[in-house]
Amino acid sequence: MTQHNDSRGPSRRDFLALGAGAFVVSTFGIGVARRRIVRRTVPVMGTTAELMVVTRDDRAGHSALTAATDELRAVERLMTRFRADSDIGRVNAAPPGTAVAVAAPTAAVVSEALRWAGAAGGSFDPALGRATQLWNVTHRSAPPELTDVQRLAGRGLYRQIEIDGHRGGHVIVLRDPDVAIDLGGIAKGYGVDRAVAALREWGITDGLVNVGGDLYALGSSLDDEGWSVGIRSATDPSRLAGTMVLRDRAVATSGDYEQFFEHGGRRYHHLLDPATGAPRTTAGHSLTVMAATCMTADAAATAVFGCPHGSAGDVLRGVAADAELVTLA
Repeated sequence: MTQHNDSRGPSRRDFLALGAGAFVVSTFGIGVARRRIVRRTVPVMGTTAELMVVTRDDRAGHSALTAATDELRAVERLMTRFRADSDIGRVNAAPPGTAVAVAAPTAAVVSEALRWAGAAGGSFDPALGRATQLWNVTHRSAPPELTDVQRLAGRGLYRQIEIDGHRGGHVIVLRDPDVAIDLGGIAKGYGVDRAVAALREWGITDGLVNVGGDLYALGSSLDDEGWSVGIRSATDPSRLAGTMVLRDRAVATSGDYEQFFEHGGRRYHHLLDPATGAPRTTAGHSLTVMAATCMTADAAATAVFGCPHGSAGDVLRGVAADAELVTLA
């Protein structure tokens, strides 16, 4: 991976924007041996998924994209908190202490989320679904009652989630009525990884999956030099904060500039601090992390957003040796 920062800010005119999100991607280059890019854009996981494959066979390329899209939708069906019939929806609706059977992928992602929560000292907490519902920043114009916020703050609620085997399957138990699972900081990254795995199973060696702020660059673009990815400026969407050239690497961005409301001169965004039960206070507006997998990059970007630069690096080194803080803006 190479990274470039330009004080003038590289123009997005040099890139092909794939829709809304934290990243834009350059696909300019000279095709080799009639290779070309086949694309697909689909709504999934509450955002827009943008997929590309480099191929000589359009039909095979579209079949690979269908398989990758199916993986994204399967993860959403299992792990969204917005569907009553998803694994997470059923777990959250069950009375405390009830063992709810879930699919193996759901158990694996929740287990990884709990590992992150423990290793990151609680700065990542998948049990904050009640707090997320309380703040509901896209539908609010003022903060909720302080007493309601404080009731959910600093409790390490992730410790009240249990995962166990049951007759060869998996069950999840929530031990506290204030716990609700929210995998918004990790499941999207897992979905990207599953989509990339589907592309590989179809023989794709060069492609890209971008779901909101989570992106994996597989192989290279048309010029055989990796994928040139621009990080959108958090303060001026018409500019780029920097660019990277990625090959077989994932990046994820967390920021306060897409889901928020303003009240009393302060921005209240959707990234909550488990210690306070409220949106994180930070001088920067976005943070990008690179890693070997998108699930790691997604969890890492969520865990360290709001940490001072030095502290963010310490958290990453303590939890995921392959994760690297790319930019803080």
